[in-house]
Amino acid sequence: MGIPSWTDQKLGTMKRAALWLVDVVGEGNVFIKEDVKKAFPGVSQADRRVRDLRDFGWRIDTNREDLTLGQHEQRFVAQGEPVWEPGKGTRPATSITDTRRREVLARDGHHCRSCGITSGELFPGTYVSAQLDIARRPVVQPDGSTTVEHVAECNRCRVGGRGLTADLTAVLARLSRLGGMERKTLSDWVLADAREFAEVERLWADIRTLPADARNKVREALSLPPV
Repeated sequence: MGIPSWTDQKLGTMKRAALWLVDVVGEGNVFIKEDVKKAFPGVSQADRRVRDLRDFGWRIDTNREDLTLGQHEQRFVAQGEPVWEPGKGTRPATSITDTRRREVLARDGHHCRSCGITSGELFPGTYVSAQLDIARRPVVQPDGSTTVEHVAECNRCRVGGRGLTADLTAVLARLSRLGGMERKTLSDWVLADAREFAEVERLWADIRTLPADARNKVREALSLPPV
């Protein structure tokens, strides 16, 4: 059965916008706000309905996620839930409130729980600043059930982390296998909600980013054979 036409006036704007992306723009291609206005003349906030599709798994990147895009460009990367189908595209009744959003951000220390960046901080090696929002993360509980919990994440990690499930059972199992010294170290990190990396660890991370020839020069400096 084919999908409806994006020009079908009986459909809501978000559903028509989704169909327009699929039928006219196409995955991987770029569009701008003016393209949306031309496609939906006289429809107020059509561009917002396009953004709403992200809540249903649609990936639509801006220059915050894709540095090759211009300021006013967006890229339709991947289709999510077919919101035009019956029963699809319905916003959950448990949408987060502004009060709850502030609570989660405060609880998570106003930094991304995936990469640690704070709101407004520049992503490493770029001039793009991070924006924090609230992600819904499925968590597998020790009894086998799955709950959905709120977590603060930056815009970049939210794109990469869609579909991610946190396995609390596995984390607790690994914790139970730690020795006394390792457990004490981890307790200190959890208590401070931060970890200070030693200089040798930061240096190792930088070495790992070097190309092969440059890594061999490091091996030479350490009196190690090249690879």
